[in-house]
Amino acid sequence: MQSLWMVAAGFFFAGMGVCVKLSAKEGYSLAEIVFYRSVIMFFIMLALVHWRNVRLATPHWRWHVKRGVTGFCSLSVYFYAISLLPLATAVTLNYTSPVFLMLMLMFFRGLRFNWGIVFALGLGFGGVVFLLHPSFEGQVLFGASVALASAVLTAMVYFDVSGLGRLGEPTARTVFYFSFISTLLSLAWVVFSRWNPITFQGFLMLAGTGVFATLGQLAMTRAYSRGKVLLSASLTYTAVVFATLSGVILWGEHLGWMEYLGMALVMASGISANVSIKSKN
Repeated sequence: MQSLWMVAAGFFFAGMGVCVKLSAKEGYSLAEIVFYRSVIMFFIMLALVHWRNVRLATPHWRWHVKRGVTGFCSLSVYFYAISLLPLATAVTLNYTSPVFLMLMLMFFRGLRFNWGIVFALGLGFGGVVFLLHPSFEGQVLFGASVALASAVLTAMVYFDVSGLGRLGEPTARTVFYFSFISTLLSLAWVVFSRWNPITFQGFLMLAGTGVFATLGQLAMTRAYSRGKVLLSASLTYTAVVFATLSGVILWGEHLGWMEYLGMALVMASGISANVSIKSKN
């Protein structure tokens, strides 16, 4: 039952995507959205580590810096993809990350090549083709490229988080340093951007981005730490379902059968990749 926390995580991450898209449509820059998301998450995590008495001193600060910088880049590119594409498409393409993670584990940690990997790669490639067909237009292809880049960066984040876990770093400390580094980098970025006035509606959207993101991280962590790993990995894709419903309800983003087939193939690819990673690594 603990794995069902991933359903909650999927809902929260889809909510974050909705708030990002609404903020972009309201005229807030990417730098502002990333900054407000990061700073809100930082203060929530600061309160959490204080409440849980988590020590922040660590001998593995280089790993945390690497994970923080990679996570910041992944977050920024993903938010940009959401602003360019229909929400469901951006979320689905970002969720090709398990396939890229599988490739990284093959090259850097000796995950042995097998037919399960070939199957996952084939499903992922076919899913991307179906998801983008027949809209092979310049703008769509650019947005898709951005979303796939975010998937690669997300896979790098998972790789770093896995490394920190192997070193015995507690999850709260890892998430805290990620939020701290993201806040510093986004602050340096937003200083050179144009600040937009914060309206009441804008505040709700920007705050929602940070709150939904934090709740999603915590729910995902609970699912992976206390539930069955493969079931949790499979339920990750509920975020695609919630994102699709949000896009249809809020913006009338109606997808065709080929797009839905592509989404199904990408989800099957990710589940297959997770099975290969769990059974072979």
